[in-house]
Amino acid sequence: MQRETFYYNNQWTRNFLIATIAWGVIALLVGLTIALQLVFPDLNMDTSWFTFGRLRALHTNGAIFAFVGNSIFAGVYYSLPRLLKTPMASNLLSKIHFWGWQLIILAAVISLPMGLTSSKEYAELEWPIDIAIALIWVTFGVNMFWTIIKRRERHLYVAIWFYIATFVTVAMLHIVNSIEIPVSFMKSYSAFAGVQDALVQWWYGHNAVAFFLTTPVLGMMYYFVPKAANRPVYSYRLSIVHFWALIFLYIWAGPHHLLYTALPDWAQSLGTVFSIMLIFPSWGGMINGLLTLRGAWDKVRDSAVLKFFVVALTCYGMATLEGPLLSLRNINAIAHYTDWIPAHVHIGTLGWNGFMIFGVVYWLLPKLYQTSLYSEKLANTHFWIGTLGIIFWALPMYVAGFTQSLMWKEFNPDGTLVYGNFLETVTQIVPMYALRALGGTLYIIGMIVMVVNVVRTARSGKFLRTEEDSAVPFGKVFEKPRGEHWHRWIERRPVQLMVWSLVVVAIGGILEIVPTMMVKSNIPTIESVKPYTVLELEGRDIYIREGCNACHSQMIRPFRSEVARYGEYSKAGEFVYDHPFLWGSKRTGPDLHRIGGKYPHSWHYNHMLDPVSMSPGSIMPRYPWLFENTLDTQHTQKKLEVMAGLGVPYEQDYIDNYAFYMDQQSTAIADELREQIDDLEIKNDDEIVALIAYLQRLGVDIKAQGNELAEEN
Repeated sequence: MQRETFYYNNQWTRNFLIATIAWGVIALLVGLTIALQLVFPDLNMDTSWFTFGRLRALHTNGAIFAFVGNSIFAGVYYSLPRLLKTPMASNLLSKIHFWGWQLIILAAVISLPMGLTSSKEYAELEWPIDIAIALIWVTFGVNMFWTIIKRRERHLYVAIWFYIATFVTVAMLHIVNSIEIPVSFMKSYSAFAGVQDALVQWWYGHNAVAFFLTTPVLGMMYYFVPKAANRPVYSYRLSIVHFWALIFLYIWAGPHHLLYTALPDWAQSLGTVFSIMLIFPSWGGMINGLLTLRGAWDKVRDSAVLKFFVVALTCYGMATLEGPLLSLRNINAIAHYTDWIPAHVHIGTLGWNGFMIFGVVYWLLPKLYQTSLYSEKLANTHFWIGTLGIIFWALPMYVAGFTQSLMWKEFNPDGTLVYGNFLETVTQIVPMYALRALGGTLYIIGMIVMVVNVVRTARSGKFLRTEEDSAVPFGKVFEKPRGEHWHRWIERRPVQLMVWSLVVVAIGGILEIVPTMMVKSNIPTIESVKPYTVLELEGRDIYIREGCNACHSQMIRPFRSEVARYGEYSKAGEFVYDHPFLWGSKRTGPDLHRIGGKYPHSWHYNHMLDPVSMSPGSIMPRYPWLFENTLDTQHTQKKLEVMAGLGVPYEQDYIDNYAFYMDQQSTAIADELREQIDDLEIKNDDEIVALIAYLQRLGVDIKAQGNELAEEN
């Protein structure tokens, strides 16, 4: 059969590669900024859009969707056409995909510092941006499958399996977790409440790591590592086991983020069991990657690309062993809510994702510009500086995590907490935060070295916009070779592969999430738990806007130390009106679930105005704008209506006359503040009043139930 000539379009690979580098530097600079803010709180600058709570979401979204996301698309747009022996199906769809994704990132850069957030970790962007993400993701998927259909290679290589599974699973995760009811153009409430919302969020959150930060990067690993080493993949059969076992098991593991919480025990146990099983396929992938270098280890000494790949695969192995171990209850009891968790996450992000990306950049760039890398020495320098950066980032955080946990749990002989003041456990680890900032600085310096190398390489060559290739198209009639492996049947059918991938990943989600929605015994109701008042609801939205849940949890676990420190442990029924949930994943400050009534209004007022005045040594930012801003009630009635539609029992009379009830409560709080603080100038509609109303509500319902029981007895 006659060979057909065609041309690969390298334009979009180059564009995504440039975006990867540019956004990567920005995302990591934001990360360094918030790391320094924990050492030098004055760097918050008393500016609303520059505080830790708002910038943290910008950093995580930037690192995941801008840095890693653009690199994934660069890798796919380069490897997919070459594996299929056909150019990408549509230049228009590629263009829409590229510019649409950059606009989404730009929208995040603008909206998150403004406090426009849903508060759900790794999914903080509000509903219009969520819709844009879904549309652009579908655009990418259509372009990818259209290209697959036009292929000249009958069988689909292993990298493409991972790309297909990534597309269908991320679409499922994003759509389900983003089911929210709009209140205004940039404000919404999650359709799920409390325990259900937490389960859906961490089903998404854990698998965003699995299917955005892992499976597509594994696809890139299966393409670029063999190319760089000039060796075939070690084991085809291991690739099959790795792929199917990984995508099936990963989807179940989300509940391990919620051990010892109000999540039903059966869901926690499922998360633990499947997390432990994940070690095997994960390490199968690492072994497959490292053993691909058999016979080529001598090249690692001289090749910066292979050095990056080896350390990336090693970090992948470390992170995917540590993750399942953290799902064991005895280890999770130590690690959760401490800085051990960020250390674990950044081994994956900086080591696995970052170093894989750097290796791809150094391998791909000379080919795009028809030249050799400007300086192998600079690339090796980047490798060693980046490696030191990871070490200085992670090791202090592991130490900080152990320190925090041991201090939180230590008791005196008389049964009282040794460190009853939570702040003592914070000031102890500030030096570790400083070392982390040093590690981040080193990592960024390495990236700047890479930028210099990239620019010099591009200038020394000429960009190859289109690249010629030829191949023989496969015929319509196909005879199965004798002795062919059974999996080849699946590889020849991309639509079936997509459908089976979706079925495999949907099973775990359905069996975990649906029972918590349908079986009422999973969330026992508590009679004394009432909906938030209208003022408290507005205060809660301010709390979300400022990203307070980035540092404060609202989940007291049933440990002796936590009950002694905070009060009665948290119950599932306490969160039935929480849209969204605010359990948190890290404690830089104390848990707040029982903070209501613990301090007078004046304490909260002064604490938000100047935290150090109430807690000497505090690293919490100041919030002066809360005392200057007037509470915006433009959408208050709509908020109540949306909440009522979600099942929160607000009476229509309450919704219609919300202004009266709001003024009644705000007046009482403002009057009390004037009594407690001399010469205080405060208006009833200052934002700080609403925030105080919310903070004073936390935990009081369950306390009221306890008081009623005591009176009955």
